[in-house]
Amino acid sequence: MKIEQLFTGCLAEMAYYIESNGEAAIVDPLRETDPYIKMAEKDGAKIKYIFLTHFHADFVSGQVDLAKKTGAKIVFGPNAQTEYDVHVAKDGEEFPLGDIKIKLLHTPGHTMESSSYLIIDEKGNTPYILTGDALFIGDVGRPDLAVKSDLTQADLAGHLYDSLRNKIMPLPDDIIVYPAHGAGSACGKNMSSDTFDTLGNQKRTNYALRADMTKEEFIKEVTTGLKTPPQYFPLNVKLNKEGADKSYDEIVSEGTTPLGAEEFFKLSERKDVMVIDTRSKASYTNTGTVPGAWWIGLDGSFAPWVGALIVDVNQKVIFIVDDEAKAHEAVTRFSRIGFDNTLGYLAGGGVADWIAHGYPVDKIGSISAAGFEKKFLKGEVEQALDVRRESEYISEHIVGIDNFPLDNIKENIDKLDPNKEYYVHCASGYRSLIAASIMKAHGIDKVVDIRGGFKDLKETDLPKTEYVCPSTLL
Repeated sequence: MKIEQLFTGCLAEMAYYIESNGEAAIVDPLRETDPYIKMAEKDGAKIKYIFLTHFHADFVSGQVDLAKKTGAKIVFGPNAQTEYDVHVAKDGEEFPLGDIKIKLLHTPGHTMESSSYLIIDEKGNTPYILTGDALFIGDVGRPDLAVKSDLTQADLAGHLYDSLRNKIMPLPDDIIVYPAHGAGSACGKNMSSDTFDTLGNQKRTNYALRADMTKEEFIKEVTTGLKTPPQYFPLNVKLNKEGADKSYDEIVSEGTTPLGAEEFFKLSERKDVMVIDTRSKASYTNTGTVPGAWWIGLDGSFAPWVGALIVDVNQKVIFIVDDEAKAHEAVTRFSRIGFDNTLGYLAGGGVADWIAHGYPVDKIGSISAAGFEKKFLKGEVEQALDVRRESEYISEHIVGIDNFPLDNIKENIDKLDPNKEYYVHCASGYRSLIAASIMKAHGIDKVVDIRGGFKDLKETDLPKTEYVCPSTLL
């Protein structure tokens, strides 16, 4: 038997490949099908099942395309309703795979169809359990992401309490827990950076598995401190229930169309088309960009920020990449969260062709933390903004710099004065550049990014507030 965890950092998501004696199963696949098909071909195996732990909210899963290409059976847990063919399994149902079995345990709470998959090996042992979003490492799934549910958060949290106590916690302490997400995902609030652990250790360290915790305590604990989920979450759930209009291959074919500067310019002038610059920070700041473009770099948490900041998943997008080899990656990462209407990218990579045709460029100002310190202490800074989340800001910040979270920039952008000069920073420089580009696109011409963010600002002599542990702010 072979089990491989396939970690996708941008989404903090884990899919799984399981193989035994020529048969394979995929659990919670992403939209791109080739990696799974190639893994099976390498093992000389046929993909027999595609298991889903639940209807995911933070990404569009790839079961429909993968099933069409492989003939595999799609399996969901009880209560799942889809508009494509699936096998809705019963609690405790077992699925033979080569020399092993995979047993579905219905573990509702995160959502009502949520299920875990227990691996039973050739000797009848249970070495692994894939818990989806029911149990994370250090946390449990948030109980507020079910779409069109008549159950309250407290109701779902109560179901999750029962699922954990009755289905998962009685399993052997040495069983390995493989969750669907890790630190950085919005599907939980306090996940560990570890991607697996023994159940026994989780019983000792995970607050939600405390042996003497009452259901009332559990409900209060898991429903406290939940931030509003990103706006694209319910849209992704809808796509995962109904199936997408286009296949992943069609999306990639359309989205990786190279566009000459003249065609790119015409499209960028259309009100229904948005320009996203996905290049590295250095490329973006050094060479400038197409006027009106938002910068969301591929080298960071690209997909979650696209989903959080762009209102409509049906938005038509053209984009800029460092080199043409990155076009496929960009389209893939757009599509993972349901942004399927990418129309193409600026040919040649970068903006050289754009500049060669005489089109104008926008540039974001940039300054080091030390340079900002000098200007700030001399009183030469008109206004500075910290675009980290409110909890980060309250935990510790530079005195005299206001909080303007990137998460809420759409609602608050009109509060900024286009005649002022703004200096912006985040924790290390990724979010601040996104914020600066959005500000620039909204007519704030004088905006300067503080390189290195709060990480570098802390090393200056600028006055800081006393540190407060973020965990006390939940």
